[in-house]
Amino acid sequence: MRLKGKVAIVTGASQGIGQAIALAFAREGARVVLAARSRANLEGTAKKVAALAGTSLVVPTDVTDEGQARALIGRTLAEYGTLDVLVNNSGIAGPTKPVEEVTKEEWEECMGVNVTGMFLCSKYAVPVMKRNRRGRIINVSSISGKRPLPNRTPYTASKMAVIGFTRTLAFELGEYGITVNAICPGATEGPRITDVIENMARVGNISYVEAEKTFTGPAALKSLVRAEDHAALCVFLASDEAARMTAQDINVTAGLVWY
Repeated sequence: MRLKGKVAIVTGASQGIGQAIALAFAREGARVVLAARSRANLEGTAKKVAALAGTSLVVPTDVTDEGQARALIGRTLAEYGTLDVLVNNSGIAGPTKPVEEVTKEEWEECMGVNVTGMFLCSKYAVPVMKRNRRGRIINVSSISGKRPLPNRTPYTASKMAVIGFTRTLAFELGEYGITVNAICPGATEGPRITDVIENMARVGNISYVEAEKTFTGPAALKSLVRAEDHAALCVFLASDEAARMTAQDINVTAGLVWY
């Protein structure tokens, strides 16, 4: 077990990529702190962790609220006494519409969840890791942080910000033995990408199949990717095997993006 005895927080752990990461960590022996806004959905993830004979702690958290982000770290320390890994996965898709139709509230919500929440969780996790002189921070960006995605300006701006945050934090924390990396998922199977593709089809006045080919057509493997693909990479980045990897933004995209 590559993460045996480690304590890991996974935000956005109630579904999708976050849930897959939490389950993969549990399989590898980590004690997993599950954070998201919905307690009911987190309890569902916790049951799946238990079915793997894993250990988890449910902490409902709105990562955009500084008090709740601070409390998330506090609950983790109270329960497990330390923190080894932070996976900043919480995120939303934001609106699909031309920039002139995006409201200030929609922009701020997307940036708040995707960027500010990541900052707040890291802000309160870092002192623990500095004291330990070790730690892993894994941020979930997107291929949309590396290439244009028309009619998705809040989302693409937020995901590019994640890459800048990751690179800078890696250099800020390197002397303490803390690594900071980002994963950049491509279009991932599940309800979220289905909604995105449906919205793209509507805005572009094209069929669902045509909109989906925006993601699959140019990809080397001609496919979407799976949440489990991202989880496997996160396990590696959280393990001792990745001790000399930091400041990286790594694609899992079926070959859609290679830069």
